[in-house]
Amino acid sequence: MGRGDRRLKVRHLTGHIAGAALASLLLTGAALAEVCRADSVSLRGDWGKARFSVEVADDTAERAKGLMHRRSLPLSAGMLFIYETPQPLSFWMRNTLIPLDLLFIDDRGVVQKIHHSAIPLDETPIPGGDDLLSVLEINGGLAKRLGITEGSEIRHPAFAGNTPAWPC
Repeated sequence: MGRGDRRLKVRHLTGHIAGAALASLLLTGAALAEVCRADSVSLRGDWGKARFSVEVADDTAERAKGLMHRRSLPLSAGMLFIYETPQPLSFWMRNTLIPLDLLFIDDRGVVQKIHHSAIPLDETPIPGGDDLLSVLEINGGLAKRLGITEGSEIRHPAFAGNTPAWPC
């Protein structure tokens, strides 16, 4: 076998190894997508399924700041506000520069109310209801585009101890 033939064989073999490694990473990524993680939420309902990468706001300072002063939010991202106990929740858009959909969620991980396309900088309270544990904020209009409805279920570790509707 000549030198050129060996190089061609090595390139061919390297290509197969790289392809196999990529396939393995994709399979691992697909398997991981089904695992409950603190940095993502999965939603499901009659409309289908969706997954968002999330920043978690689970203390007073983080919840007070939220998504204020941001000029954009990636389409597949959001912020999950988590409270210690179920309670009445109301939000506003003070210093929030982008329209947002607010999904108000009970302690089982069930969406109880959706406020679509909250108006940037509006300080009018947006009540979500009573006995809520969490609020998911995503880009304004996205809930309607995806078909997300009240009654949809959310999977996230925050709901693990509350007889979740969609367990981890």
